[in-house]
Amino acid sequence: MSKLKRNRKIALRTIYASIAGNALLALIKGITGYFGNSYALIADAIESTTDVFSSALVWFGLKYSTKPADENHPYGHGKAEPLFTFIVVGFLLISAAVIIHESIENISTPHKVPKNYTLIVLGIIILVKEVFFRFILRRSRETRSTSLRADAWHHRSDAITSLVAFVGIGIAIIFGEGYETADDWAALIASGFIIYNAYLIFRPALGEIMDEQLHEDLIKEVRLTAEKVKGILDTEKCFIRKVGMTYYVDLHVTVDSDITVKEGHDIAHLLKDAIKEALPEVADVLIHVEPSEISDH
Repeated sequence: MSKLKRNRKIALRTIYASIAGNALLALIKGITGYFGNSYALIADAIESTTDVFSSALVWFGLKYSTKPADENHPYGHGKAEPLFTFIVVGFLLISAAVIIHESIENISTPHKVPKNYTLIVLGIIILVKEVFFRFILRRSRETRSTSLRADAWHHRSDAITSLVAFVGIGIAIIFGEGYETADDWAALIASGFIIYNAYLIFRPALGEIMDEQLHEDLIKEVRLTAEKVKGILDTEKCFIRKVGMTYYVDLHVTVDSDITVKEGHDIAHLLKDAIKEALPEVADVLIHVEPSEISDH
């Protein structure tokens, strides 16, 4: 099985787990918040519900972006992945807006103090969400998936909103009458964290769409691999574009100016094969060969 297919399989399995986890936690939060008189927990449930839909979008994006190249898409369909990430960011912003609106309304509306058991439920949820975050983030690094990274930060966002809700509910329970709105203020503060996390997800996806050069470690590995290929005297320009879970490399290399065109061509093919063997995540390498005397000038 190729590394790309393996990464695709890992990413899809990870998303299945994420969808199931978000759905279960959203249900637990919603029921506990409703019967426990906690709007912060209900707001948290709203955020988790949007996570279910956003994780489903991530799944669809991964399925589409990993389709093989065809006549109309010679570079594959990988650019769809950050596009779906933008939609995930949209879901986060919408959930933050809903929470802000509802929190402001609840602050001005008298209501009961949350029940004590809501704190226990929130404590468990925070731990579960942090575990999900670390697990999915590790998988995103392993597969180099932007959308998996977005889903991981969704879980971190949820953990933060749950933590803020925990503090707000704790204040309301400890201080009692007159502090009931601490729960709602907690939900309002949590929405700010959600917006900030939306930016953290949006920024790298935008860089991927714009072909921003953010792959210095991979460039270094490409140059080190090139140095080991017989006939390569030096490497010059090296540009890398991320397309889904794969990379496309544009590399300028220097060879002896006295060799024939065919020899230069053969060296370039050896280099391309060496890079793709050493770095399976590289889908293709475009090599520009320059004679040493021109390079010196």
